[in-house]
Amino acid sequence: MHVPDGFINAPTSAAAGVIAAGAVAVSLRGARRELDERTAPLAGLVAAFIFAVQMLNFPVAAGTSGHLLGGALAAILVGPYTGVLCVSVVLLMQGILFADGGLTALGVNITNMAIVTTVVAYALFRGLVKVLPRTRRSVTVASFVAALVSVPAAALAFTLMFAIGGTTDVSIGKVATAMIGVHVLIGIGEAAITALTVGAVIAVRPDLVYGARGLTQKLKLRVDGELVDAPGAEPAPVAARTSHRKVWAAGLLTSLVLAGFVSFYASADPDGLEKVATDHGIDKKAEEHSAADSPLADYGVKDVDDARLSGGLAGVIGVGVTVVAGTGVFWAVRRRRTDDASPSDTTSMTSV
Repeated sequence: MHVPDGFINAPTSAAAGVIAAGAVAVSLRGARRELDERTAPLAGLVAAFIFAVQMLNFPVAAGTSGHLLGGALAAILVGPYTGVLCVSVVLLMQGILFADGGLTALGVNITNMAIVTTVVAYALFRGLVKVLPRTRRSVTVASFVAALVSVPAAALAFTLMFAIGGTTDVSIGKVATAMIGVHVLIGIGEAAITALTVGAVIAVRPDLVYGARGLTQKLKLRVDGELVDAPGAEPAPVAARTSHRKVWAAGLLTSLVLAGFVSFYASADPDGLEKVATDHGIDKKAEEHSAADSPLADYGVKDVDDARLSGGLAGVIGVGVTVVAGTGVFWAVRRRRTDDASPSDTTSMTSV
């Protein structure tokens, strides 16, 4: 759903940019409360993983594909504020290096793909986990539903922006019907990817999943060969099975494989927004990307003739740059939190 330059007029794009900048500023402050020494590098990895999976367009209808937006996944794994920053980092890397999503439309894309998806998904996720049993399965189910709803919500947000500042005269009713309809289908794929990823991390390190913090399990006793709940026992925190370094390494390797190899087999059909834009004439005033001459434009390495090698190298470079940039941002945010806490800590120690 990367909006190119020219779909939305300058005043509306500027207003979206102000909204995006404000949300990023708020998220930078909020992320300080969400990040610690373990989750700061995980947040950088989440950004890289989202970049990698966004290269894997999957078919959703005849001649139409979809890809992960990632807001729900990021919010559940590392928190809503950090989630906004994760997707924003991905969109910035894609716009500057890969000519994917217009630079003047960066505010539009951050608002739709980072802010709307994260806010809607996390609000729904929190509501569901409050009424469902506090189990791993419930967290996974809540992740699925939250991700599913977040995608058509982003499509609706784009439709509202187009209604305010669209550059072509197209029936808003037709745009809304087409956008929401196709993105409900894309949402199913988003939900499956999100639930599988969240479930996989919970299986090995539930304490690293922001949305699963406080997850507990009852003490079990073996009676006549069967495990039963111990009577009167207080639930205990779910134990970690794998070090966070191993989780990080496995996640990075998975991201590199997806972007460097599996992406070659992704659907070549246009994604939901591209298809709707072509069918309904939204793209009549689309502008060429200002980074169209980038050495990595269109997810290929310039002057590398072999398509498989070119795309694979671009994917690996993208994952590497995103994980470095993301980790740098989140470590800086984490350090700022530590620096802010130091004076009060010193005062407290002095008073004692």
